[in-house]
Amino acid sequence: MTATADGPPTVTGHLLARAAEEHAGLAFGAATWTWREHVQECAEHAALLRELHGEDAPFHVGVLADNIPSFSFLLGAAALSGAVLVGLNPTRRGDALARDVRVADCRMVITESAYRPLLDGLDLGAANGKVFDVDTAAWGEALAAHRGARLRPVPSEPDDLLMLIFTSGTSGEPKPVRCTHAKIAYPGEMLASRFELSAADTAYVAMPLFHSNAVMAGWSVAVAGGATLALRRRFSASGFLPDVRAYGATYANYVGTPLSYVLDVAEGADDADNPLRVVYGNEGAPADLAAFAERFDCAVVDGYGSTEGGVAISRTPDTPAGALGLLPDGVDILHPDTGQPCPPARFDAAGQLRNPDEAIGELVNTAGTGMFAGYYNAADAESDRVRDGMYFTGDLAYRDGEGFCYFAGRTGEWLRVGGENLGAAPIERALLRHPDIVEAAVYGIPDERVGDAVTAALVLASGASFDAEAFGAFLTGQGDLGPTQYPRYVRVLAELPRTPTHKVLKRELAAQQLDCPDPVYVRTSREPPSYAAR
Repeated sequence: MTATADGPPTVTGHLLARAAEEHAGLAFGAATWTWREHVQECAEHAALLRELHGEDAPFHVGVLADNIPSFSFLLGAAALSGAVLVGLNPTRRGDALARDVRVADCRMVITESAYRPLLDGLDLGAANGKVFDVDTAAWGEALAAHRGARLRPVPSEPDDLLMLIFTSGTSGEPKPVRCTHAKIAYPGEMLASRFELSAADTAYVAMPLFHSNAVMAGWSVAVAGGATLALRRRFSASGFLPDVRAYGATYANYVGTPLSYVLDVAEGADDADNPLRVVYGNEGAPADLAAFAERFDCAVVDGYGSTEGGVAISRTPDTPAGALGLLPDGVDILHPDTGQPCPPARFDAAGQLRNPDEAIGELVNTAGTGMFAGYYNAADAESDRVRDGMYFTGDLAYRDGEGFCYFAGRTGEWLRVGGENLGAAPIERALLRHPDIVEAAVYGIPDERVGDAVTAALVLASGASFDAEAFGAFLTGQGDLGPTQYPRYVRVLAELPRTPTHKVLKRELAAQQLDCPDPVYVRTSREPPSYAAR
């Protein structure tokens, strides 16, 4: 391992440790690079970034791309050049995408031909006129001018900023999380050591590299352990097992529903005949963890964590089904009304929670902020996360008598869908553009597999009725909504439940789930969205 002698590791240190290695470092389809060649590519991209940036500040580089080799080279280039790479989500659209570029203070955006049209006509702030497409001859020529560039890494410290990765907080708007060298390098080093990964291994990364899971539990793991990094442009359930076999993948990462999707692929008699040793991630459906491990003859290790990094919980072999794991020292569950630790949960003979009002509270790091280095350009959101020196996750949980922690939902303003955080507020604002909708509350109810199902409670204008076909067409016409934001369920109410101070009681709506007398409509297709009465 390559931790510094006096503290946590850096991504720069991990890359330099690979600089002379001649075994495979990166694989993408039929193309391969040794680690020496990969690090050299990083050095050449670093030289180009310095040239494109000039003396302007800050040195923030937006990347809007799939998991292509250039993304890996640019990550390494950021570490070597002192740049901050900003992961941009290609499912964002229009003003929402432009807003992310501006909030992160991007001085340029590097993209690929598939996503270049998404940026056309947008106000990108300081990045206006500085959009570069890696598929063009112009980019190739600019990079060619730096071929053979010497490896000249800028000095890096563990606390130096390396990436901004967007997540959603309680306000609903995506916020750039400050990801330092240590925050990225340490989990890579820890996981590589934990799973004994080395040059003999291949780490398969199909989760998107703009997301923290792919960077910290995938890319960084390969770099730290010297394993081959095998990239897939985008995750494919049907392509998972063929890729594992073709690349000889021994390790893979996931977040959210991918394990469920792979299990939905028709089973083969030889599924267990593959090189996979371990799959690591978080938010997998409990039943799917065991099913995946048995079907593909590998270990599946699921944990709890977030992009912010304020709290991490790991499952142990004795963790009960459905639990996140034992609460670590310094992490507690605090009641939202009293701020005091919640008592253990009580269960009936059927295993149902009997005291949810007193047992469920917010998961809080009472000892500090963990690996959370703050948000960028979002001071209000940061003060909401960190209060009185403690880190508040925004996640609800309860514990059993043995101290095992169970996830119980969100605090109301954000949801987890397909491994990504979604803010409720942007969806609500879009719904209120509908001429017949006068009030809208968006919240999550448990998805049948894992995560949340986006649910919208609507109050209609007097005399209006819900037109399912027209509603689907309306959603399609909202340029700042992506398919993951389309409500799975729509509940039509006469009025929303509120507190005495007129705040909507989303907890009450979420607790009722679909057990209500109101009309409920279910989404029957995703793209284009369509709805039918339940």
